[in-house]
Amino acid sequence: MFENTRPAALGPAGGIDPWAEFRVDHPREVLAILRQLRDGNVPVNLNAPDGAMLATSLWALDDERGRLNFSADPAHPQLERLVEENEAVAVAYLDSVKLQFDVAGLLLVRSLNAAALQAQVPREVYRFQRRGAYRVRTLEQHSPTAGLRHPAMPDMTLALRVLDVSVGGCALFLPADVPAIEPGSTLAGVQIELDADTRFSAPLRIHHVTSLGNSDRGVRLGCEWAQLDGQAARALQRYIDQTQKRRRLLSLG
Repeated sequence: MFENTRPAALGPAGGIDPWAEFRVDHPREVLAILRQLRDGNVPVNLNAPDGAMLATSLWALDDERGRLNFSADPAHPQLERLVEENEAVAVAYLDSVKLQFDVAGLLLVRSLNAAALQAQVPREVYRFQRRGAYRVRTLEQHSPTAGLRHPAMPDMTLALRVLDVSVGGCALFLPADVPAIEPGSTLAGVQIELDADTRFSAPLRIHHVTSLGNSDRGVRLGCEWAQLDGQAARALQRYIDQTQKRRRLLSLG
């Protein structure tokens, strides 16, 4: 699957750059991606080196001055930590594509009734989506679920909705009234039920937690299959193929 990390490490790894196929560094292309985030009011998570995280959105783009403006709540407890760090990694999603880029020169701008978090326009953006891991949204009428125990509260049993799946992982919906699950957590023995014919057990590793825009609703847990046996992998691939075919038929209807 595309690199579902919280965020991924983007440093050099020897002579061959393993990130070249994911990098967008032409200024016009970078600005085009940023405009998509702005125009779509796409949720963006800012992650500081010290672990501070802010769920926000890009509401203004000044390409002449090379500045971004993110929405900011002056009372948010993580805001000052982000500004003090002066840098962060931004993570956002456009459909099934994960976007990641560095933001630097963080500056909190206050007005009478509002605030904005400014940063420099990034020089490059990374797009993570691998050809071999087509990700499909689950068909709602089948109510796909993941049964698991909360990693911090083993006595709490959860049945979370599966938002989408790929051969590399899945996304789960965690309601706002359920205690948070931290990135990096490993969920053992998760019971996956995608439809009546696709059921299997597999461990999941939480790579990122993404706001869905309305904090009262819940968050998206981006997960990687920690290990799939052969039977589960075949069942999953069959489900993905069938879901793609059904969606094509629905689009023709």
